[in-house]
Amino acid sequence: MILADDGSTDGTANVFGRAVATLAAGPARFRYLRLPHRGKGGAVRAGVFAATGDPIMFFDSDLSIPLDLVDAFLAALADGADIAVASRYVPGSTQHRPWWRRLMGTAFRACVHLVVPVDVRDTQCGGKAYTAAVARDLFQRSRLDSFAFDAEVLFLARRSRYRVREIPFHLEQGRVTSVNFVLDTPKMLRDLVVIRLGAMTGRYR
Repeated sequence: MILADDGSTDGTANVFGRAVATLAAGPARFRYLRLPHRGKGGAVRAGVFAATGDPIMFFDSDLSIPLDLVDAFLAALADGADIAVASRYVPGSTQHRPWWRRLMGTAFRACVHLVVPVDVRDTQCGGKAYTAAVARDLFQRSRLDSFAFDAEVLFLARRSRYRVREIPFHLEQGRVTSVNFVLDTPKMLRDLVVIRLGAMTGRYR
């Protein structure tokens, strides 16, 4: 288990250390990556490159994406998928979160599908699994450090014809979020344009 800390100032390292200390000795290994603040994409990329197992999964640290999806991810990869993603927009999914978060998510999702060709209904959900080879291939070619990195990686997956499986789940999400909608939304929309222009100019070759 790797905790990729994107330059937090809230005592995350201490919380992680105390949690690891309470776990019984076993085969699991734990690693803390203290990173300079670059953005979620940069943190996930660093975690992928530090990982040694196969497959490679990541979950947002607030665990709003339930860890019991690990079994569903493993089953999807065993069934031939190269990537498995938690999805809020496939049959069987349910959501319980503030209306404004739902509205912003729906709006950004529409922008993604308008600007960046992807075969996934939910690019931004914070729970995904990759075979190790696919993860390293995609993250070596990805460039964005921002929240829009998910859309970029799944765009590259489509270009490479990797097989993606969306997994339904129940989402419980509160009002607290690290996303500043006023500041971050324009940046995310800009980054979608950057992805599309990058594809047109050969940036991802």
